Amino acid sequence: MPCYVHTGELHSHQQRERTLEPAASTSQQQEEEKQVEEKRQQEKQEEEKKLEENLEAEFPARHILLICRSHTDPNTNTRSRLVQCSDPEISAVPVNVPPDTVKLRLEKTFISKVPRAAFYNLSELRFLWLTYNSITTIHPSSFVNLKALRELRLDGNLLTTFPWEGLRDMPRLQTLGLHNNRLSSLPAHAALFLQNITYLDLSSNRLTILPAELLDLWFPLPGLEGGPVQRKILGLHDNPWLCDCQISMLTQLSMSIGSSVVLMDQLLMCSRSLGQSGMLLTQAKLSRCMRPSVQPAATRVISPLGSNVILRCDASGYPTPTLTWIKTTAYTDCCQQDILQNSEQLPRILESFMQASPRVGVRWSIISLNGLSYKDAGEYRCQARNMAGISEAPIKLKVMGISRLRRPPKKKSKKIPSKSPSRSRRPNQTPAASNSLSGKVNLTATTIPPSLKNMAQKAQRPQSSVFQEIKQIKRHEMNSVEAHKKTLTLIKSTSRQLNTSESTLSTLV
Repeated sequence: MPCYVHTGELHSHQQRERTLEPAASTSQQQEEEKQVEEKRQQEKQEEEKKLEENLEAEFPARHILLICRSHTDPNTNTRSRLVQCSDPEISAVPVNVPPDTVKLRLEKTFISKVPRAAFYNLSELRFLWLTYNSITTIHPSSFVNLKALRELRLDGNLLTTFPWEGLRDMPRLQTLGLHNNRLSSLPAHAALFLQNITYLDLSSNRLTILPAELLDLWFPLPGLEGGPVQRKILGLHDNPWLCDCQISMLTQLSMSIGSSVVLMDQLLMCSRSLGQSGMLLTQAKLSRCMRPSVQPAATRVISPLGSNVILRCDASGYPTPTLTWIKTTAYTDCCQQDILQNSEQLPRILESFMQASPRVGVRWSIISLNGLSYKDAGEYRCQARNMAGISEAPIKLKVMGISRLRRPPKKKSKKIPSKSPSRSRRPNQTPAASNSLSGKVNLTATTIPPSLKNMAQKAQRPQSSVFQEIKQIKRHEMNSVEAHKKTLTLIKSTSRQLNTSESTLSTLV
């Protein structure tokens, strides 16, 4: 605010100084001093005139500041600055409010719009009252740099919508007053920005339905609070609410013992449909409340290791239920050692999932698990809840391990020479036949032990992989036995042919 110094005070002060001068001053000196004083006054008037012209060019609405009152609060130790503007001639938000202002009140003015970054220079502002003006629109970035703001009041305006996402620029805001506006609906995403608000006045608007997300914010389920529950004061009266389950459960829960929500006025009016006369909520018979029911797409899912799985469930109820995925237990029958090494605290609420509501009373949700590992196996629960109750359905996921068997390299069998060939050889058996037989037997005997050694080395693997290996080993053994039988048969036929050849030769001789 520009400051103006009165020239009368300065003139009287100089006169008092001149009275102290010696009486010997001549009349000529007095005239010279008078001329100097007149010259100073002329220069000062010219400077003030130039300053006014500059202000008029830079701030066309300079006259606003002349109407506002600025003073310090004597009750505080820091002597906080308070600025109050309440004049019908004000049509825009003042642009040169002192930067050390802590409380700003713009009341009963003709302000209709709050522009972008309207209070950017007021970083120390804690209380902002824009009450009983003609505000119709607020820019989403109007409250940028108000990180210290604690209280925002917009009562008595003409707002039909409110930029809820703009609350992100006021992280310390606790009080929000929207009393006596023209709000007709509350979007579901408003719950994302109202977590720190402990005083919310929505009374005397045109609201008909509260979104389920706000009810979940104000009445969290036990165990899902995420910290100490703060007491919240809500003003919901004087709105044309529809008589439904949501508004009924809200009043009942607010009156319960130990409730964290306090209503300013518990006598809420509701109507059966828009345009009908309202009745007390306690007199209305609400029959549309329906506890949610959950139907999973599958109750048991078996998928191989490393694959991708999508779990889905559908829920119905009124009000439209919200869905939450919770992992309750982990399987330990196939991979107990791996789960113990990568243990997690269960039950655990899962956050990365999708949900949508195609129509009122119906909602579906999916959760995607990519690159399955053994720690993903377990029981998942799809939980649906609304103001009428809670229900859930389990889905069991089993991960099957698949491992490729590495067959041992084939080793060439070493022929073991017999110590006494004459004793082990039959009368009609050739040395070649005997050596081939002993070599085949050694080949069969050397095939099994490496596999058994591999089984011992892989005992720490999951049981599913071990079972697969055992099956293949048995198949390999059966194949080896059959090959051995075929070899013996071939040896016998060869020896018979040799015997026949020898008898034929002896006959010819």
